[in-house]
Amino acid sequence: MNQLNYADRADFDNADRGFVAGPQQSKITTADGRVVWDFDSTKFLDQDCPDSVNPSLWRQSQLVARAGLYQVTEGVYQIRGFDLSNMTLIEGDTGVIVVDPLMSAETAAAGLALYRAQRGEKPVTGVIITHSHLDHFGGIHGVLDAGSDVPLIAPEHFMVESVAENVYAGTAMLRRGIYYAGSNLERGPHGLVSMGLGFTASTGNPGLLPPTVTITKTGQQESVDGVRVVFQVTPGTEAPSEMNFFLPDHRALCMAENATHNLHNILTLRGALVRDAHIWARYLGEAIALFADESDVLFASHHWPTWGTADIKTFLSQQRDLYAYLHDQTLRLLNQGYTGPEIAEMIELPPVLANAWHARDYYGSISHNVKAIYQRYMGWYDGNPVSLWEHPPTETAKRYAECFGGVGQIVAKARGYAEDGDLRFAAQLLRHAVFAEPDDTEAKNLLADVFEQLGRGAECATWRNCYLTGAAELRTGIKPTVILAGGMTTALSIPQFFDSLAIRVNGPKAWDARAVTDWHFTDLDEHYRLTLENGVLTYIPLGGKTPAEDAEAAFTLTKPQFMGLLAGKGMDGIQHTGDATVLTTVLGVLDDPDPDFAIVTP
Repeated sequence: MNQLNYADRADFDNADRGFVAGPQQSKITTADGRVVWDFDSTKFLDQDCPDSVNPSLWRQSQLVARAGLYQVTEGVYQIRGFDLSNMTLIEGDTGVIVVDPLMSAETAAAGLALYRAQRGEKPVTGVIITHSHLDHFGGIHGVLDAGSDVPLIAPEHFMVESVAENVYAGTAMLRRGIYYAGSNLERGPHGLVSMGLGFTASTGNPGLLPPTVTITKTGQQESVDGVRVVFQVTPGTEAPSEMNFFLPDHRALCMAENATHNLHNILTLRGALVRDAHIWARYLGEAIALFADESDVLFASHHWPTWGTADIKTFLSQQRDLYAYLHDQTLRLLNQGYTGPEIAEMIELPPVLANAWHARDYYGSISHNVKAIYQRYMGWYDGNPVSLWEHPPTETAKRYAECFGGVGQIVAKARGYAEDGDLRFAAQLLRHAVFAEPDDTEAKNLLADVFEQLGRGAECATWRNCYLTGAAELRTGIKPTVILAGGMTTALSIPQFFDSLAIRVNGPKAWDARAVTDWHFTDLDEHYRLTLENGVLTYIPLGGKTPAEDAEAAFTLTKPQFMGLLAGKGMDGIQHTGDATVLTTVLGVLDDPDPDFAIVTP
């Protein structure tokens, strides 16, 4: 049984320890005045927990809302509460090394300005990016100019994984991310109270720069502005490309996002590659063996530090056992024939882990993590032939309505289950009612009511945000998504641009289309052949200047001109031979992604 000790104030003491200064302004804005971060929006968390929020989540939200500059140890500082993540600043011989420059250029610049106001106008002499998630590199242009001659250090495959997650599936992840982040919810006790991992994500301008130094193996050492750094590579853990590092002269261990003060995600609700809970636990064990005895403080890219060697070992070992237990018990039960949803209802953590504040379901959850572990090993199919060829949601819903005698009967049954406290099944029934008749106001409003009740009870912040966002969209419709501008696309390679086009090809529309074009990028000295055939857009590199030959057209241009062409700016300055109108064949079969697709309605 869970026996959470609300009298335990150790986390609050650690979250406040080392406080140097608060934010210099109440809001962070873009150059044109758009607000991307509002420090005042968290003030409601100063009050006692209301009935509309799970008390454990309220406690976590109070902790992550703390904002300012904090000293971790001599020469190591953190900016917290300026974004979803932390930015760490390590003082070197001549300047400061920035670790994980937040999500937006604006918040990163504000954080660096606060540091400099307290510690002097130190130049940035290095950047370390711990992993390939946007909230850890997106603010790079707020601390570093493109072309700056300082080392930018990142783990192996950083660029590939950053693009794969934020570009290829970026539209779908952004849309679903609005749900799990609660981006459109009003901030307050009846809406967004936090994401558990941090308060929320900033909405400024993200960017991306390629690393100049790549970390490829555990034990690799680098000296940055006189600071010795020892790295541990941890691919396949919280991100496909991730690393921890140790500062031996500071006796300080950075665990990136591999050990934070919550249960993390094996598969985040916004979508991602399924992570490996087994290797995650193993790398945490390796970190203990490599660094724990030599560490006086542990800090991470989220939350607050842990001080003292004994407490660091306890924290890391419990985090290790958390992921190992979920992995091993899921495998034990799936080998007894249970499916992911069944296992998710069966697994309970050992009391020591269940009662550890840092192992609670604030961001990930036992329920959806167990299903993700099952998915990693077994896939979507549960083994029952019924599951092989089910009707899609709308067709299934219509048949449920027919069996029940109409949507009105489904709604009546669902209302009864909701009144009896079975909100989960009420929601299942009402999903069918809404998908069968999406204009039925009674069904939509009742499902919104049920979602709101489920959200109020959720300890997991991302579950709460999903429920409440679903309720809002049922009542008022979909709010148009704001697509953030930024420097992500400029960092893409030409093959990555081609891949981005390929996933937009409308296959059936392109079945009978064929186009062969050659591309010579003069600023990169790169040559490619791009072929559209059989509904597929493919490319191959060419070894040198190749004449058009069997190509229908050949284009000579720069990468910026290519980006302008894709943005609809035309052929200005682009040289070509052959029939340039063949491009209309390619562009004519491309679909535009929909950032506002429906989720709780068909």
